[in-house]
Amino acid sequence: MLRIHFTGLDLARVRIAARPDALWESILSFHRLRDKQGPSVYGPWRCEARTRLSGETRLLASLVPVRGYFPDFLTPPEGVLGVEPAIEALRETPAHRLQHDLSLLGTVRSRPGWVHDLAEGHTGSLRRLLGALRSYHRAAIAPYWPHIRARIEADRAARGRALLDGGADRLLASLPAMMRWRSPVLEADYPVDRDLYLGGRGLLLLPSFFCRRTPVTFHDRDLTPVLVYPVEHTEPSAPAAPVRSYAGDVGSGSLGKLVGHTRSAVLRTIGHGCTTGELARRVGVSAASASQHASVLREAGLVVTLRHGGAVLHTLTPLGAALLRGGAAAVPTLPETSEMPQVSQVPQVSAAASGSGR
Repeated sequence: MLRIHFTGLDLARVRIAARPDALWESILSFHRLRDKQGPSVYGPWRCEARTRLSGETRLLASLVPVRGYFPDFLTPPEGVLGVEPAIEALRETPAHRLQHDLSLLGTVRSRPGWVHDLAEGHTGSLRRLLGALRSYHRAAIAPYWPHIRARIEADRAARGRALLDGGADRLLASLPAMMRWRSPVLEADYPVDRDLYLGGRGLLLLPSFFCRRTPVTFHDRDLTPVLVYPVEHTEPSAPAAPVRSYAGDVGSGSLGKLVGHTRSAVLRTIGHGCTTGELARRVGVSAASASQHASVLREAGLVVTLRHGGAVLHTLTPLGAALLRGGAAAVPTLPETSEMPQVSQVPQVSAAASGSGR
């Protein structure tokens, strides 16, 4: 079990990551690629991703075993800015950090020659790693990014609502069932017994599409605390293969002509995030009608629905948001760095394997 100990200052400093993290999703998806678990959620993705991958998996397997520790430096904070800023941050990893993290890896498995060279600071080995990470992300993550982002944003909306309704206490109590808030300690299912004392540093909550069963945290307790946890998969939700969809010039009136005025109002209301009851009240329809409209929009890939306590919370997918905005942009296959926060605003993060002791 993992026990995270909060002070009053830590509660004031709980944050929810603004966006999914490109390298966290890459590393955790590499576990899902090999563990064959969750076939209804990850099965189709595995089949499609494997057809695009080649030597990247053999190289990454040297650093990311199926279980157990993998180096903390693999997920720098710039991961929320997109894969290229994260790759550049990895390129600047200090030699002493590489050596320290890789020495821990060496205690649990033999290291191939290129990993030994990486620990010694050889730039050629580092370039080889960066190339493999970039190639893996391009094959296994980028084509599915809109779906991954939609699921994570839906979870973030649910956590944000809990925070608004009841502060940090309600937020921590709203986390998935493998985590239990017993003030002032957050307990979590974990492969090993461990205590993490925040000591006033706060905690970054990072929802992840590819995290599974247990949350993930750092091996190094001195790093800024981050807790990666699984988003809810209440139905088969494998990322769809990339489809470039353009909404065209869809203004307020033409959107109503396209989907109907009531459904247009439903889509606009969901744009702010709402439960079915709130949707019914704001649009002026029955709860059954609101649920039916949301279901149709969900089947069209415009809406994501997430259970939140006794209610369900509806949010827009990137495609739904593009349609609502007027569709000037295509559904993205990569994170939009123009909307990302400055690097200085993002706390240091690093990696830990789901289902492994850290």
